[in-house]
Amino acid sequence: MSTATVSGKIILTGEYAVLFGYPGIAVPSPLKMAVSFEEDAESGDLSVAWEQMVGQPEWQQYLKQIIHECGTFGGALAIASEIPLGKGMGSSTSLVIAVCKCLLGEDCKERAAEIEDIVNPGNSGIDFAVIWNESPVQFIKGSEPKVIDLPKNLLDGALLIDTGDPEQQTPELVAWVTERKEELSEPLEIIGNCSKKLQQNTDLSEIFKEHNKAQQSLGIVTDKAKELITKIEQEGGSAKVIGAGSRTGGCGMILAINTDASLADNTYPIIRL
Repeated sequence: MSTATVSGKIILTGEYAVLFGYPGIAVPSPLKMAVSFEEDAESGDLSVAWEQMVGQPEWQQYLKQIIHECGTFGGALAIASEIPLGKGMGSSTSLVIAVCKCLLGEDCKERAAEIEDIVNPGNSGIDFAVIWNESPVQFIKGSEPKVIDLPKNLLDGALLIDTGDPEQQTPELVAWVTERKEELSEPLEIIGNCSKKLQQNTDLSEIFKEHNKAQQSLGIVTDKAKELITKIEQEGGSAKVIGAGSRTGGCGMILAINTDASLADNTYPIIRL
């Protein structure tokens, strides 16, 4: 029997900007994914038990691809996750790392990173860096991730607000932003500068407000998400989309600080950190 438990991720600053060489900062989430593998050497089949995957063929196919890249195994694979799927908290990368650790062993970083690039083409690398290291990291594309110190209580009392499933997948959104990178140079630079300010101990609330405004300029914050964030700001808090966001539909998770859960009007599921 082999087991692996890994975190999700929360990007504090840097969405999309990290694709173009700007720094990004992410922390491991307190929400975890646990995977176990019980080998049966006499079996040529691998059974999978994962309740969240039921009725989600895209995740079934995604997991199948990860396993295929790991090799051929006989036995039973079981997955349990607290991380919301497809909501900007690194669930897809957490699944890669946890499955690889179970099937290939703890010392599988290089192969796991290769599989991440295969199943998540165009990824910036920040998700893999923070989830593998299980520590806050500064990530700059093309450089080794730098483990950094951040206050352990930085997100105490913060809220994760689930605005629903995005209608666009991350690779589609990345391609859309990339083809407009010249016209988006100013908001991308602002997002990169937010990472620098965070390491200079600038007030997190002000950083989030600036970061959110720049994300909206990228076009990846939906109208409903804008309305919710505006409401939070009007009541003295601040918030930003974490992850790729969306053009339409839900916007995945919003991270909000200095605010009360009642502002979400019971419209959205909320996780308190």
